[in-house]
Amino acid sequence: MRTSKFFSIGLFLVICGILVSFSNVQGLKEVAVSGRNILVDGQRYLIKGICYHPVPKGSDKRDFGNLDQDLKLMVEAGINTIRVYEPIREKKVLDRINRAGIKIIMGFGYDQGGVYDIKSGTYIDYVNKYKGHDAILMWELGNEYNYHPEWFAGDVKNWYSSLDEASIEIDKADPAHPVTTAHGELPDSLAIASCPGIDVWGMNVYRWDNPKEIFAQWSAVSEKPMYLSEAGGDSYMTIARDGYAKGENETVQADANRKILECVFEHGEICSGVTLFSFTDGWWKSGNNNTQDVGGWAPNSSGVPYDGTPNEEYWGIVDLDRNKKEAYEVVKVKYNELSAGD
Repeated sequence: MRTSKFFSIGLFLVICGILVSFSNVQGLKEVAVSGRNILVDGQRYLIKGICYHPVPKGSDKRDFGNLDQDLKLMVEAGINTIRVYEPIREKKVLDRINRAGIKIIMGFGYDQGGVYDIKSGTYIDYVNKYKGHDAILMWELGNEYNYHPEWFAGDVKNWYSSLDEASIEIDKADPAHPVTTAHGELPDSLAIASCPGIDVWGMNVYRWDNPKEIFAQWSAVSEKPMYLSEAGGDSYMTIARDGYAKGENETVQADANRKILECVFEHGEICSGVTLFSFTDGWWKSGNNNTQDVGGWAPNSSGVPYDGTPNEEYWGIVDLDRNKKEAYEVVKVKYNELSAGD
């Protein structure tokens, strides 16, 4: 009978759909938090990372035109995680990053013109769209906003309220991935108490070439995981100091990053790793976008090694032509050494 036949076909298709869905869920690598650790599929995950915001010469907009070359360089350097400051909208970009074996800390800004931002609430649309993508490690809310109470009616508590509300909404939508934030320096008691929904605390820390004290300080105030969401040094010396010559100076960056990375991974019982700042130089940050300019400004930046000055366009471990700096080799040695010990 035709009715029975159509019913059987319909039932078969429903069953197939359920099996496909089950297969997709089974394939997703769940990320969780246990004590001070980040776990991927039940195994401790150590972030051997880099901040990634590629902007070509002459532009001030992120562009993934060099993605394949960048991923090749990252894989060679042993990088397993990238941190981005705004959502990656192209699925094909996510797919390519995932195929390279690299995970993403996906950042949401507060106000991005109503597109996947916290202010409009559209961040949750992105979470729902991509929560099943295997490239996602964590969802990140904001970057150093505690330095900018003027963005929140002059009261940083307004930011913390938005931060906690967003973290709760993400956890409801996607319990399979932790929520983090990139806080400027060590969170104080107000920040911690205001944001119980944050699973992992990222901290942008510039304490010369030795962030050692941050780990003991964090251990004293929280039992949650933490990582350094930014750390490092630039490759320009504004002054001659400590034996380093004034001007472009790759050695100063390499030496600082070597000491910082050693310190971070010596404190693995507290710290889950680092996303070093940054993969490429950023000519868009100060002055003419067509030239590499000295200068720039960043909050709480007097701890930048070894001149106390953040030359914002010189932070890459590769330059904009993807030539490796000395710091690239430092990262490559350390991250691959850690991978060999896994």
